[in-house]
Amino acid sequence: MSNRKIPNPGLARAPGPTYQEAIQADASAPPASFLEYSYEFVGDQDIPYSSYTSVDFATAEFDKMWPKVWQMACREEHIPESGDYQVYDIGQLSAIVTRTEAGEIKAFFNACMHRGTGLKPPGSSGACNEFRCPFHGWRYSLEGELTEVPEAWDFPHVDSDSHRLRELKVDTWAGFVFINFDQNAGPLKQYLGVLPAHLDEFGIENRYIETHVCKRLPVNWKAAEEAFMEAYHVKETHAGGREFSEPITTYDVFGDNVNRFIHTTGAANPRMPEPPTQQELMQQLWGTRGPKQGPCPTVPEGLTARDVYAGIIQSQLGDKYEQDFSGYSTAQTLDSIEYFLFPNLFIFPGLSLPMVYRFRPDPESPDFCYFDLFFMRPKHPRSDPPAPPEPFHLDIQDSYTKAEGLGFLGAVYDQDTDNMAAQTRGFKTCAKGGQTLGNYQEIRIRHVHKRVNDYLSD
Repeated sequence: MSNRKIPNPGLARAPGPTYQEAIQADASAPPASFLEYSYEFVGDQDIPYSSYTSVDFATAEFDKMWPKVWQMACREEHIPESGDYQVYDIGQLSAIVTRTEAGEIKAFFNACMHRGTGLKPPGSSGACNEFRCPFHGWRYSLEGELTEVPEAWDFPHVDSDSHRLRELKVDTWAGFVFINFDQNAGPLKQYLGVLPAHLDEFGIENRYIETHVCKRLPVNWKAAEEAFMEAYHVKETHAGGREFSEPITTYDVFGDNVNRFIHTTGAANPRMPEPPTQQELMQQLWGTRGPKQGPCPTVPEGLTARDVYAGIIQSQLGDKYEQDFSGYSTAQTLDSIEYFLFPNLFIFPGLSLPMVYRFRPDPESPDFCYFDLFFMRPKHPRSDPPAPPEPFHLDIQDSYTKAEGLGFLGAVYDQDTDNMAAQTRGFKTCAKGGQTLGNYQEIRIRHVHKRVNDYLSD
């Protein structure tokens, strides 16, 4: 590798077409948001490993950042009826998210106003008609009002107004329930930035949770997120079956809280000396993502493998979910579309990979975190969706292949987890002191660290 300095390092791009150029060759027009490009060079300094390993740094995050950011606590379908509740825990903070008798969604600090006892166990869910402290029996309505104090004669200084449960800010978007522990936080709509404009047409509010896997990971929460923020690792970590196709990827940062990547499926690798034919690309798609049986479809003259395979996926999913997906573009159907909302939410709105990720730090050690993985499918138009499944819990040593519903992705997630464990070890032995990031492919990682530091510097 040369030591030659590149002028304008932030302008460095891989050879070949941009994502925006590549998808305009599709037979169906992509959404206008897919053609937007938002990148700015923000420096190339190393990210200190201490931001991943330091207990003091993790403590500062818990003190200054996590109590002040909007974060997804649950889906509306987790609390469809009056009295349904979900407990959301982040660090030492805990919230009860519930639906009141009037159908309103509220969130309360998970602590009795008597002596602070948790009203519901960490991570629990269920249904009730009131919140009752398990220690001394103080009772609260679903609206948070103090309704009963045993031996009330001993508490003449206590009334319902002064000792009602403390509320958190709560709001919804696209079926997600968001909470914020900071009463001075700005509105969710403002925090979401471009997300509603970019994703509302996908109808995420009309999807249901088919699969929920929660796994403890052997790495800091930021590093776990970063493993899914770039396609740079794909060739080395997930190398199988990529002789013809290499993702052409856009990396974008939209304002303070949103970033994304989208990378193609079934596009020709522009760095190959001999470009593959569309039929060869189709064969590759059929072997790695298709049923791996039956004859490979023929690509008609004038169409691409991407267009043909997208039509197949639309038809298959349309039959399965009794809906017409032909209005989706090729890019919406096939490509890996990943939006990130700071600090910990990933949304994949595409048709073939409809996933949601959520990462939470381990309150006991910066070396570990928790990863919630949801598969979200379109609701059937003529039947109610099933209730959200209980999370399938995996510990560090457990393979994702033990969890039903992940298919071929189980082995892929295992590969990523192996990298995370190796990274945690490397953080503590690397003499350089920090990780070096690519200017373009890893810009989203730098964006996350910038936002963390914004909160910690306040």
